[in-house]
Amino acid sequence: MTALAEDRLLAEIEARADEIVALTQALVRIPSVNPPGEYYRDCAELIGARLAPRGFSIEYLRAEGAPGDCEAFPRWNVIARREGASAGPCVHFNGHIDVVAPGEGWTRPPFEAGVEGGRVYGRGTCDMKGGLAAAIVAVEALIDLGAALPGAIEISGTGDEESGGLGGVAWLAQRGWFSRPRVDHVIIPEPLNVDRVCIGHRGVWWGEIETKGRIAHGSMPFLGDSAIRHMAAVMEALEREVWPALDGRATAMPVEPPGARTPTLNINSVHGGQPDVDPAGGLPAPLVADACRLVFDRRLLIEEDMDEVKAQMRALLDGLAQRRPGFRYALRDLLEVRPSMTEPDRPVVLAASEAVRRVLGREAAVICSPGTYDQKHIDRIGALRDCIAYGPGILDLAHQPDEYVEIADMVASAKVMALAAHALLTGQVR
Repeated sequence: MTALAEDRLLAEIEARADEIVALTQALVRIPSVNPPGEYYRDCAELIGARLAPRGFSIEYLRAEGAPGDCEAFPRWNVIARREGASAGPCVHFNGHIDVVAPGEGWTRPPFEAGVEGGRVYGRGTCDMKGGLAAAIVAVEALIDLGAALPGAIEISGTGDEESGGLGGVAWLAQRGWFSRPRVDHVIIPEPLNVDRVCIGHRGVWWGEIETKGRIAHGSMPFLGDSAIRHMAAVMEALEREVWPALDGRATAMPVEPPGARTPTLNINSVHGGQPDVDPAGGLPAPLVADACRLVFDRRLLIEEDMDEVKAQMRALLDGLAQRRPGFRYALRDLLEVRPSMTEPDRPVVLAASEAVRRVLGREAAVICSPGTYDQKHIDRIGALRDCIAYGPGILDLAHQPDEYVEIADMVASAKVMALAAHALLTGQVR
């Protein structure tokens, strides 16, 4: 792109700041909360209606058979595609349309999408409807300049990312929507800060440990066997054997924040014994707990092997079974995602990094995310490595009360995405 054409494109996006804000507001005002998965079709149709007049073919795809898909909450996705003037690569912008529940603590209506102090407030502004709006306006500006672009541009709005992406990108990837030769480069406008290019994420293993006991009267606990006490032994073994071993491990992953550059283990919840609340308002029964469940969240680095991590946990539990009388357990998998990290010299990484430098006047930070996002499915299922996350928004604000996105960051990210898309389509990546 010549300097003059680049200046025209950036000026055009700057002039469309109000459009980015308006589209963000329109998306946020559709309360597509997941779970349970509400209003996906409404969000999908808003995107489709926006893009169809610019020559995009629109497909609405329901992820039938995916977890959570049902008549009450169908998992709708939209994919819009515009063919260029000649053969070439396909650049795909993917944004998830679902948001988490607003929760408590808001000082303004979470789905009103009000503007204040250069920010748009509301659930999903940061994560990630502001990024999706920026990507759409970036592509519109690029098209409206009238250049004969080769290849194809795709934009998708997909569901269920907040619950693993199984009714969104995973379902689509299983059917070839995120694989070559259909798609060559993918940019996901997740909120990882406007000067960062994210090349991957840590892995995760969610599991459940259940300890077994024997029920008895609470006044005679010696006649029973407390599953809660057995779980306390599990917790003590984790404190003694696991957490110290996780600290200080080196990684090649440039994870942000730095505290996530080691493997981590979090205890999400512990549930033991009988329910302690009587719906009628009575006191709980005096019983020895015959079962106790612990749900954990183990995050993995690229250097770790999932099977070895699982074997280590089972060895810890087997050791307790050998040493502790009456100790019995069950270990169940809930979710497994292996780490993903694309190579820093991939075209999409280079194109986005160069665009950040040109728009912001500073070098892009190439990072990895502490948590997972839909790159996992594009990499592992679609076998497409040329994928990054880049978009506006501050990661720490995601899922928080009074979530917001800076308007200036949306405009800047739209400029970056437009320049990166042009470089990838025309083969001008340096």
